[in-house]
Amino acid sequence: MIAASALDYRELARRRLPLFLFEYIDGGSYAEVTLERNTADLKDVALRQRVLRDVSQIDLSTRLFDQELALPVVLAPIGLAGMNARRGECQAVRAANKAGVPFTLSTVSACNLEEVAAASSAPFWFQLYMIRDRAFMRDLMARAVAAGCTALVFTVDMPVPGSRYRDYHSGLAGAPGLAGAIRRTWQGALRPGWAWDVGIKGRPHSLGNVAPVLGDKSGIEDFFAWMRNNFDPSVTWQDLDFIRSEWKGPMIIKGILDPDDAIRASELGADGIVVSNHGGRQLDGVPSTAHALPAIADAVGDRLTVLADGGVRSGLDVVRMLALGAKGVLLGRAWAYALAGRGERGIAHVLQLIEAEMRVAMSLTGVTTVDQITRDILVAE
Repeated sequence: MIAASALDYRELARRRLPLFLFEYIDGGSYAEVTLERNTADLKDVALRQRVLRDVSQIDLSTRLFDQELALPVVLAPIGLAGMNARRGECQAVRAANKAGVPFTLSTVSACNLEEVAAASSAPFWFQLYMIRDRAFMRDLMARAVAAGCTALVFTVDMPVPGSRYRDYHSGLAGAPGLAGAIRRTWQGALRPGWAWDVGIKGRPHSLGNVAPVLGDKSGIEDFFAWMRNNFDPSVTWQDLDFIRSEWKGPMIIKGILDPDDAIRASELGADGIVVSNHGGRQLDGVPSTAHALPAIADAVGDRLTVLADGGVRSGLDVVRMLALGAKGVLLGRAWAYALAGRGERGIAHVLQLIEAEMRVAMSLTGVTTVDQITRDILVAE
C-alpha cells in the first residue's frame, strides 16, 4: 500500500501493529463521541477561496517560544510510542529534526530522555503529568533540562485516566496476569514483522522515564497500575507554582477547553496553552477542539501563545486550526500512525505531505505567510 495522505498511514498501522497497540493509538474514551467530533468539526470548517493574488512565494516558517520552525507544527507527546516501531521516539525525533519542527517526548515514553537526546540533533520538548511524588517530578524536570529540552508541556486534563473501552476489549488494560500476557503475546505473534523488529530487536522494553520507579516491574500491567496510583487528582492551579519554581523555560499548559481556564493559565504565568481534549481520550462528550478554540483564542488574545491539537490529519487541517486562532498545531495520531507504518521515513513523509497540503491551501485562500492565516480566510457563518 502506498501512502498518499496522512490518513493512509492509519491502515498501514492497523496491518502492522498488534491489536492492543493499534487500539491504544486509535481509540477514545467511552462511546468516542468527542473523538469523532474532533475530525468531523474540523472538516466542517469552510475556507474562503480567493483568486488573482500573487501567491508565487509561500513562507510556512514561524517562531514559537523563541524557536524558529520550518512549519507551524509540533509532534505531540504520545505515550508508549516506542512500542509502535523499534526505539520509536528516537526515530520520531530524528524525523522532526530533519523537518525543522519540535518533537515532544512523553513522560510515559518507551525511550527515556537521555536516549532521545543522544538521537537528536536539535533541542526537543518534554511533556509532564502531575505526579504524587514531587521529588520524582523534580528529578524528571532536571533530567529534561540536562537533556537539552527547551519547553515543558504540562498536561492537566488527566487527573485520572479516562475510560478507554477499546483498551479493555483488546487486552491492554482489561486482562490481568498470565491471561493478559498470553493474549498480548498471541496478538504480537499475529504480526511477525512487528514481533521481530520491535518485540525482539527493539529491546529493552523498559518504559523509559518511569523505569526507575517501576524497578523490576516493567510490564504493561505495571505501567497502568503506576498511572492509576501515581497521577495526582488533588492537583490545583496553585501547583503551577511548583512547576514554575523548577522549570525556567517556556511552560505550556496542555488540556485547556474552557476560556476561563485559559485566562487563569495566563494569569499564573504560563507562556502557552494547548487547546485540547486529549484526542477524545478523556471526558467523552466535551466539545471538539475546533469548536472550543475560537472563544479561547479571543479570551487570551496575545497574553500567551495558543496551540491546538485534536483531529488534525492533513495540512488543510493545520490551516483550519491556525485560522480558528492557533499559532501552532500539535500532531498526534498523524505521526503515531506513520511511525507504526513506516518508522522514521513514515513521519518524514507525513510532514512532507502536510507541508505540500499547506502550500496549496494557502495559495488558494490567497495568503503567503503563516501570520496571514486568520479568520479572514474562513467563510462567515
